[in-house]
Amino acid sequence: MVFFRALLCTALLAGGGIADAADPQVQAITASMAKPDVLRGQFVQEKQVSGFKNPLRSQGRFVVARKHGVIWTTLKPFPSELVVTADRILSRQRDGSSRVELEARQQPALRSVNAVMFALMSGDVQALSSQFKVTATREGQGWRLLLTPKSQVLAKAFRTLSLQGDRYVRDVEITEASGDRTRIRFSDMRETPATLAADEARRFD
Repeated sequence: MVFFRALLCTALLAGGGIADAADPQVQAITASMAKPDVLRGQFVQEKQVSGFKNPLRSQGRFVVARKHGVIWTTLKPFPSELVVTADRILSRQRDGSSRVELEARQQPALRSVNAVMFALMSGDVQALSSQFKVTATREGQGWRLLLTPKSQVLAKAFRTLSLQGDRYVRDVEITEASGDRTRIRFSDMRETPATLAADEARRFD
């Protein structure tokens, strides 16, 4: 949940922009990454809040579908699910109840949330560079992208976003302006089956 709140804030605050011309290293990283229509995996998320010794930890699984959106299912410590599409953000609780958190008709900028989240999780540098200055470095067989907000509005929410990976994004770290830090580690990435299962597709309805 924390992850998506942060990304929602990113998309709604950022607005449009002009992408920087990618340098050769950024282009090489982008070209080396997988671009599946559907990507599944697991996550472990830790949020370190100022004033608290131990981080808040959660874990679960996710589905990223390029033409549909993101299903973010938290299994521990409290089961819940967030489904994000271009039209709405829907939360579901353990008891089966659901609630629409936000709809595009209420907040037109919501349509950019899907794109921002997909860009972060798939390493779409071109999409991210419209809102962030991107610095790329190679680390062994992998890479690291450091994203710094371009606008003062974004800088009030975030200091930096850092992505690390290889064919996939494996690690995302969000440092907020307050100093709070959220880290998400992705694992068990799978590109098959290449289409949504019937149950997954229903959850986007």
